[in-house]
Amino acid sequence: MPWVARAQTRHRRIGVLHNANAQIASPSIDAFREGLRAHGWIEGQNISIDYRWADGDMDRELGLARELVKLPVELVVTAGPQAVRAVRQAGSAVPVVAAIMPDPVAEGFAESLAHPGGNITGLTNLFENLTPKQLQILKETMPKATRVALLSDPDMGGGVQASTEAAARMLGINAIVLLIREATDLEGALSAAKAQGADAVHVLPSPFFDRYRRRIAELAAAARLPTISESALYVRDGGLMSYGPSFPDMWRAAASYVDRILKGARPADLPIEQPAKFELVINLRTARAIGLSIPQAILLRADSLIE
Repeated sequence: MPWVARAQTRHRRIGVLHNANAQIASPSIDAFREGLRAHGWIEGQNISIDYRWADGDMDRELGLARELVKLPVELVVTAGPQAVRAVRQAGSAVPVVAAIMPDPVAEGFAESLAHPGGNITGLTNLFENLTPKQLQILKETMPKATRVALLSDPDMGGGVQASTEAAARMLGINAIVLLIREATDLEGALSAAKAQGADAVHVLPSPFFDRYRRRIAELAAAARLPTISESALYVRDGGLMSYGPSFPDMWRAAASYVDRILKGARPADLPIEQPAKFELVINLRTARAIGLSIPQAILLRADSLIE
């Protein structure tokens, strides 16, 4: 049955394809459920949600997406470029709400932010604009830094890495690009960063890195290397700094797209939104452990300090 026809039934069924597991994703999924409740959708009453967890294994996402489409579900909520591509490949007509995605125009997911024009809509954090800002904050925190290691996931595409390298050149920083394909690459990468004289580590966005964020923090701390990333979860797990949007807030906002689509709106007509708020989070315990003094100006700008 076409999704537009199913939109008229009383009890609705949607899918969630998440690149992590239920435990790691719980803050975002809880926020998503809160957003649905705010629009009158109560899980188990008037809406059913089928969850699929990739647990950090991006190779599983296409198979999981096919499972959801086959059920069938009326739409799929997901995050990240690999997951969006997986759902599109699994069933091109199924509406996709992306709670988080990079530049959707550059990725070929939408014609424009204002008029997506296809079956994909949702929220974008435009990592290509975000990571240069992270690097700038890192430079302000460590004015003498001249070499920064970039942990880069090749599956994320080259746009974010390229924009970060360009920002590094403008800031007078030599970017040491370390491509990470497996978890076993992390220890060698952090050792290489230290051996090549890196002053800090910039963790570029990747669901894969999200899964191993605690390990990255441990390895960086052992090497006495400050880190910056996009998610506060890294900082809570021992990373030094993060700057980016609240991912739970983005998942909560994704619920409004689900509500509108279930009520008959077409994804092609729903503008893709950007986060309105960005947060700087600093772990002072980590700073003390690696012997780094955070400038007062940076501390005053922080939205949250972990003592």
